[in-house]
Amino acid sequence: MKFLVSQSHCWKTNSENKLVIKEKNNKVTEEKVTLERSGYCSSCTHIFLLLGVAAVIQGGLCGQMTDLQTLTDLQILDNLLTTYDRRATPTNHLNDATTVSCELYIRSFGSIDPSSMDYQVDIYLRQTWVDERLNHDNITQPLDLNDPNLVKAIWKPEVYFPNAKHAEFQFVTVPNVLVRINPKGVIFYMLRLKLVFSCMMELSAFPLDSQVCTMEVASFSKTMKELSLQWKAEGPVKMYKDLRMPQFEINGIVATTCQESFQIGNYSCLVAEFHMRRAIGFHLVQSYLPTILIVVISWVSFWMDVDSVPGRTTLGVTTLLTVSSKSSGIQGGLPQVSYVKAIDVWMGACTAFVFCALLEFTLVNYLWRKRPGGAGGSESGSSGGGSRRLGGPCNGFRNNEGESSSGNILGAATLTGGKTTPEELSTLPVQFVQALTQTNKMKARRIDEWCRILFPTAFGLFNVCYWCYYLI
Repeated sequence: MKFLVSQSHCWKTNSENKLVIKEKNNKVTEEKVTLERSGYCSSCTHIFLLLGVAAVIQGGLCGQMTDLQTLTDLQILDNLLTTYDRRATPTNHLNDATTVSCELYIRSFGSIDPSSMDYQVDIYLRQTWVDERLNHDNITQPLDLNDPNLVKAIWKPEVYFPNAKHAEFQFVTVPNVLVRINPKGVIFYMLRLKLVFSCMMELSAFPLDSQVCTMEVASFSKTMKELSLQWKAEGPVKMYKDLRMPQFEINGIVATTCQESFQIGNYSCLVAEFHMRRAIGFHLVQSYLPTILIVVISWVSFWMDVDSVPGRTTLGVTTLLTVSSKSSGIQGGLPQVSYVKAIDVWMGACTAFVFCALLEFTLVNYLWRKRPGGAGGSESGSSGGGSRRLGGPCNGFRNNEGESSSGNILGAATLTGGKTTPEELSTLPVQFVQALTQTNKMKARRIDEWCRILFPTAFGLFNVCYWCYYLI
């Protein structure tokens, strides 16, 4: 029994030890699993960090590769320029003319001066051609360069502006020049210029005229066998969208080609024609309306009394001097041409109307004051019985307007049966003079009445003919 009890105790003890060992083993296993899990998470974190670093490195490498590619393109260009001869045209080895496509972009257009016959523009000259010597398979993207030394290193068209009076190259803030080398050897060359072009204007219809000003581009040293200029296929001449001109309106732009012939050869050239019409608003306000008012003011003298000599004289002389000074001011800003301009016709007609109004007053005043020779003494000395003896029929002046005729004087001779006495004959010259005087005053008033209608009608007909002739 004792042995059995001890044996059973030993079994229990062994069983408990086994349980303890199992529990310890389970704890160790859990700790291992926990450690394995924590190790897995830390491994994932390291992997993500490594991937992020790799992405950053890859982005930097891509940027460096782009820089290296650009640097490689520049190095390729430098290598191409080592054997490049800028004196020869791109097609010199083919014995063919190099074709250059040109385009003009006009940034500003103004300062059209009729006195000097020129105008000022600010333009971008764009030229495109193909140069196989700058073609390389590794150049896959355009190279934009504004280095003046590069411009000097490559061949470029030697063009100039034949009708330019003055030219300036823009240097603010850097030299305004661009060279773009495209793949396949296509060269784009652009520069900005400020130019003053001459424009031979025809001013016979000034200021109701239309002008055609040209802008010419031509080859300077290369003949047509070496260089051929042509306009761009679409939109060869473009203008800034908000471009406005103070005195002209551009009706159209025509781009054509031409050929200049000299003793040493024929040269290619391009011509851009600007069809412009002068705006009439400025001259209508400054020239036409003031002169119309001056002419109308000169007609006021027709409604003034004939005896108002100082007033009518002052009005006529003042309007004549005003229209003359206005004409001189207009002519001061125009060239001295040998033909008659439209403004000359207008100012001449206005001056003629004012001058005719002054002459009309001179005629009217002459008729009003006209007296036959010796009339003054006879009229003043015969205020006595001679006129009283002839009675009413002989002095039959019926109103103050002088409405009588010399027939009344002749009728007075029939009062005595056709016989006149010596006293009656002595009074006949005085009465005849009075009748003539009254007739002249009536004519003077009639002339004023006629001119009130004649002058406005004639001036209106002149305006109709003038505007129809120059505007239609």
